Amino acid sequence: MPPRRSARVQGASSSSGSSAGLGAGSSPAPGSAGARSSSPPSPPAPGSPELSSGDSGSDFEDTLRLRSKRGPHRALSHGPVPKRPRRREPSGDGSSPATSSPEQNTLFEAVRSAKIAVETVVDDWLETYKQDRETGFLELVNFIIRSCGCRGVVTPEMFRHLQNSEIIQQLTEKFQEDSAEYPLSLGTQPWRRFRAGFCELVAAVVRRCQYSVVYDEFLMDALISLLTGLSDSQVRAFRHTSTLAAMKLMTALVNVALGVSLHQENNQRQYEAERSKGPSRRATDKLEALLEKRRELQEQQEEIENMMNAIFKGVFVHRYRDIVPEIRAICMEELGMWMRSYAASFLTDGYLKYIGWTLHDKQREVRLQCVKALQGLYCCRDTAAHMELFTSRFKTRMVSMVLDKEPDVAVEVVKLLTLMLENMEEALTEEDCQSVYPVVYVSSRALASAAGLFLYRRLLDPQREASREPSRDGDNRTFFRLLLAFFIESELHEHAAYLVDSLWDCAGPRLRDWETISALLLEESPTEGLADRQEKALVEILAASVVQAAEGQPPVGRGPAKKPSARERKAQVEERTRLTHCLIPALPQLLAKFSADAEKAAPLLEVLHCFDLSIYCTGRMEKHLELVLGQLQEVVEKHAGQAVLEAASRALHALCDPELALRGRGDLVRSRLADQLADKFHQEVTELLQASSLDEEEVYSMAATLKRISVLFNAHDLTPWQLFEPCAQLLQRAVDTGEVPPQVLVPAVTCLHFHILWELSHLPSTSVPQEQLQSLKTRVTSFCSLCQSCLSDVDAGVREQAFVVLSDLLLVFGPQLPRDGREALAPLVLLPEAGLQSQLAAFLMDHVFHPACSHEELSATGTSSPRIPGSSPGMPVPAPSPPVSAEDSESHIEELHQRRVLLAGFCKLIIYDVLELSAASDVFKHYAKVGGARKGCPAPPAMAWGHRALSPPPQFYSDYGDIIKETLNCTRQIDRQEWARTLLLSLQQLMTELLLQQGPEIRAAEAFLEIRDLARRFSLLFSLHQLRNRPALLSMHKEGIQFAFQEPPGPGPGLPPLNLPFLEVLSEFSPRLLRPDKALLLAYLEKTCQERQWLAPRDAPWPSLVTYRNSLQLQEEGGSASSRSSAPRPHPLPGSAAKRPRLDAPSEHPSSSPWPSSRLPSPALTSTALRGGPRPPLRWPPARDPGSDPGLLQSSSLSRRRSRTNRLSLMVEEEEEEKDEVAIEEESNEENTPEQDRTLPASQDRLRDLFDSTILGIEDA
Repeated sequence: MPPRRSARVQGASSSSGSSAGLGAGSSPAPGSAGARSSSPPSPPAPGSPELSSGDSGSDFEDTLRLRSKRGPHRALSHGPVPKRPRRREPSGDGSSPATSSPEQNTLFEAVRSAKIAVETVVDDWLETYKQDRETGFLELVNFIIRSCGCRGVVTPEMFRHLQNSEIIQQLTEKFQEDSAEYPLSLGTQPWRRFRAGFCELVAAVVRRCQYSVVYDEFLMDALISLLTGLSDSQVRAFRHTSTLAAMKLMTALVNVALGVSLHQENNQRQYEAERSKGPSRRATDKLEALLEKRRELQEQQEEIENMMNAIFKGVFVHRYRDIVPEIRAICMEELGMWMRSYAASFLTDGYLKYIGWTLHDKQREVRLQCVKALQGLYCCRDTAAHMELFTSRFKTRMVSMVLDKEPDVAVEVVKLLTLMLENMEEALTEEDCQSVYPVVYVSSRALASAAGLFLYRRLLDPQREASREPSRDGDNRTFFRLLLAFFIESELHEHAAYLVDSLWDCAGPRLRDWETISALLLEESPTEGLADRQEKALVEILAASVVQAAEGQPPVGRGPAKKPSARERKAQVEERTRLTHCLIPALPQLLAKFSADAEKAAPLLEVLHCFDLSIYCTGRMEKHLELVLGQLQEVVEKHAGQAVLEAASRALHALCDPELALRGRGDLVRSRLADQLADKFHQEVTELLQASSLDEEEVYSMAATLKRISVLFNAHDLTPWQLFEPCAQLLQRAVDTGEVPPQVLVPAVTCLHFHILWELSHLPSTSVPQEQLQSLKTRVTSFCSLCQSCLSDVDAGVREQAFVVLSDLLLVFGPQLPRDGREALAPLVLLPEAGLQSQLAAFLMDHVFHPACSHEELSATGTSSPRIPGSSPGMPVPAPSPPVSAEDSESHIEELHQRRVLLAGFCKLIIYDVLELSAASDVFKHYAKVGGARKGCPAPPAMAWGHRALSPPPQFYSDYGDIIKETLNCTRQIDRQEWARTLLLSLQQLMTELLLQQGPEIRAAEAFLEIRDLARRFSLLFSLHQLRNRPALLSMHKEGIQFAFQEPPGPGPGLPPLNLPFLEVLSEFSPRLLRPDKALLLAYLEKTCQERQWLAPRDAPWPSLVTYRNSLQLQEEGGSASSRSSAPRPHPLPGSAAKRPRLDAPSEHPSSSPWPSSRLPSPALTSTALRGGPRPPLRWPPARDPGSDPGLLQSSSLSRRRSRTNRLSLMVEEEEEEKDEVAIEEESNEENTPEQDRTLPASQDRLRDLFDSTILGIEDA
């Protein structure tokens, strides 16, 4: 039996040679990847063509994948299309219910049910194997085959008479190809348990057989040979499952080898101890027994090493660069376990090189497993000491992976560098550490926390150096001084909240040392005191740590707020109480010291929000409350800055809380402040209205007073001080004469706005006195009239403030005011007049959608964003812009934020039915405006990726795209027909503007292509819910046809109407129509042409009309549907996925009316047709009609190609609620078509190989 088995092992050769010679004497070929070498050659990337061929068998695999996903072509049936059956989760063997299941496998059923302990299952199998080892071995083999999802069975006859390669070939032929899924690829909970049980069973087999059966020269040899052959199969399920089994088998053998080596060491010690005895005491029989045991252990060790050598060179060396990322990840994970478990054999450069090479893998899971494997090696000083050569070779790559595009990989890399820092002190240089420090400010909290631990270990830990003597001012003082030095000297970021949050997990107790922070801030010693910048930074750290302790949430922008548990809430309350007791006595002293500095006073006032203010009463700390209120009043009187005044206003509002026992003290201070500010304001207003001119001091004084009042008005009711009339007089004076300075006018408008809102809040919901209603309505009307006049003010601040206030007031006093039981407030409803609506829209066009406000214009000034950290190394970076100062960059960001506020205010008026929906056309027409076409707004250089080029970014999409998209979604829910009419109006306005600018010859203009691109983007919003969108689409096409024919033709016979090119724009919406609607619209088009008596010449048909007519042709009408316009239309490139043909509803006989009822039966298959279903072939004529567009013919021919999903998805423009897979994939394919490549000659495309993976957009790895 053993000779036959050895011949069988040698005969099971494969294309890679991994199955041949797996016995004890096998060795790798010279120069192979399995040979150990101190200077390993650089391997190819895992996704390169070299790795995709050869042993991986990717050609057959791709063919198998395509065949299993798409199914065979079938002739187009004219009958009703049957519904696709619901996709069923495959059974364990991958067979469908219609197929006959193979005989039950005891091991497979036991592992899948997970009802019996694996050890028990293995013991039962071992008894079977001992009785008949062929039967037991076949049961184990069939368990592995069924775990692959194969319905084939290895019979005893096959085992006796066939080689491994022949057995695998027969199994491949029996493998079901209807589904690409197999047990290891399923992610449901039962199959995840099965995967764990599968791995445990393989390990248990070796563990139970390690003392006898492993060395019987049958089980392991035959099993390794079979797994080696399966791992070289072209079927992914075989390759994946067998590789996992082989790697787990190798791990178990490593543990056995480790045990044998321990036994050898024990045997050696016993032998040496026995030999060291004197001749009289030495036992000869025992020495002979120990020598015999030594020989036996050596033989076992050699046999185990031969087995491991066979698995490593037969499976690992080929599969670590497999095309499937999961297989590569398995190899790296297990290799790390071998190195940790058996460092004496595996922790060498010959094995470490595989991890170093695979650090460059393109897939996230593979890089992640490599990093985790290295963590297990660097976590111990003993193993880290053997990593010097590896560290010197691959340290640069590991440091660069801190900016990995996958956050979870970057987190593990930072943890790895932290372990290197702890266990290899000299490995990381200061330059390497400088690459990690900025990561504490990233938005990912997990990554920032990992970087915070690295920063703490490297710089901030006071005890990081054993030779450091204890500081006399304590470790926490040293920590804060080190933290301040890093925060100030690095100049990486100005927000301390992110730094505090990054250090919270590792240095939280130090950051919560409020006493030390307060003592450092209050020190007056010239030698040990802090400098001004240090004081400012420490105040910010104090405020951030207090907020973090009190709220228990990360700062804004660093992940969503989490719901704390009961234990966390209890700890949070306790911490809040402790910090209140610590900081109540210190806060008045800190404010007294820093009240003159607005940048330090504002954070200190924010600390009051985190206090448990009831402690002022329960803790008998009224004296400290009086001191805080006094300092707060002093801050308001001293400063006029917006930030410090808002902080003071919020602090005063917290101290005036009605639920606070000592709120009367806060009310007294508020009344005192209001009296002082109101008296001063009345006096200054009187002087301004009477004086002919004001000097700068008077203007500054009035502006500061009004600013303080406006900030207080936001949180406090100041209506009893009668501030409306003097502010209205100021505003009227500004409108009449223009003599009021802008710095006075802006806070005056704000005060009037808050005054009206406070008056509205005082009105009861029912039984409102008419006098109050009339008075408030008069004030609102007059104030809105004044704000409307301010929209044309010369000062930008006044204009923007007037627009914001008008938007808010129209929204508050809009149609929704009398709802929800407030019918008595109906007389206050304020509807904007037509003049105001047009003025608001004109303001938006002049100050928001102006070319100078575009993203490209800001980029031209040198404020373009830098390269995104962690982006693909293959993506080139645009040329760097000229350096600009931080102030300029910040001002541009503030301006953009202000413009977004203006646009959001206008869009809210449309959404809440204050403005007509048609007013949104001025917003929608900027949804996809390309900035490269505008003069004066140069687009950034196009970035190449492979053979595709990325078109310039939209001019306004990057700035306002999210707002416009949300407005599109919200307005669609209001009225779909009016929404569609508004989209059409946007396109008509753009078309009219283009005709006025360039005349009738516009079809070849770039601006016309932009209009078509916008229409295509709009059409994506109709991709789903066809029956719901049907009336809106029909109405849009009808009105579009009327618009195209409403303008008279130009002079001369045979000339088309001026608006006729609009039909090409309208053709972008034709794919969303149902089949009966296309026929009806085609009839309506012909009827309109006949009624207008505008007939195109037969010899030269109008291209726009031909294009639109062809877009309405049914797919079965091959000859008539083949004509295309000669206009340069944006069409998909060969590299992008072609558009899927849509299955429309069965055609109906049209009624006398050209517009059908809305009760059309639902189509059998809509646009959400699944990818795997049969595709009806599109029949296109071989010849082109006269005037047809070769680009469109090429585009239609591309639609027959069964291309895969394009991975280059840069912008997803589909609405969030429509997350259907087909719609998203279709939109990605269209969005990624570069503008400059859309007009490629069709002759170039025809010469390309249709099966080239780069053309089809198939990802290699």
